Amino acid sequence: MNSVHDMGGMHGMGPVEIEKNEPVYHSTWEARVHALNIACGYHRKWNIDVGRHSRERIPPAEYLASTYYEKWLRGLEMLLVENGLITAKELETGRAESKASAFRALRPSEVAAYLRVRRLARLDDDVAPKFKPGDRVLTRNDHPVGHTRLPRYARGKRGVIDRDHGVFIFPDTHAMTRDKKPQHCYSVRFAARELWGPKAPARDSVYVDLWDEHLDRA
Repeated sequence: MNSVHDMGGMHGMGPVEIEKNEPVYHSTWEARVHALNIACGYHRKWNIDVGRHSRERIPPAEYLASTYYEKWLRGLEMLLVENGLITAKELETGRAESKASAFRALRPSEVAAYLRVRRLARLDDDVAPKFKPGDRVLTRNDHPVGHTRLPRYARGKRGVIDRDHGVFIFPDTHAMTRDKKPQHCYSVRFAARELWGPKAPARDSVYVDLWDEHLDRA
C-alpha cells in the first residue's frame, strides 16, 4: 500500500544515523513487546504478512513519531482487538472484562517447543516459473490499497532476473485473504540509474526480491 512506511527513496527524512555497538534492545519494555508479538502468534489468528500490514495501517503522523517497537506494539494492539482476543475497552483500561476466555494462553513450559517450530514461506508446490535468470522484466506500476512487497521506488522499472529463489507464499494476498497463492520469487537486479536517475553511480545496482505477479516481460 502507499503510505509513509514505504520510505525507500524518500527525501527530507534526515540522515540514517548508525548507532555504534547498538544493543539488541534499548529498554526492557522493547524485549517484552517482541515477546508478546511472538506469544500472541500462538493462536494462529494471523500470519507474518498480516502482522506487517497491521503496522502499515498505523496513521502516518503516529508512525513517524513512533520508535521501532512502539510500531510493533501498536500493530499488535490492532490485531488483538480485530481478532477478538481482547476488547477495545480492555485495551484502554488494562482490565479484563471477564475471567472466562475462549483462548488458552501459551504456558511457560510450552515456549521452547513453540519457538522450535519453523514456519517457512518456501513451499513445495509444483509451480512453473514465468521467468529465468537473464530475462529482462518490467515491474508493474500498481498502487494497491493493501499489502505489497513491491516498493514504490521500484514500480514501473526495468530490471533483469538475477536468480530464482524457488516457490514461496505470495505475501500480497497472504496478508489480505490468507491465500498463499504459491509462485516463484526472484532476485531482480536494477541499475541504480534506473531507480534513482542519471546522477546515481553508473556501476551500482540494487537487488529486490519480487514475485511472479509483480513482473512482466520487458
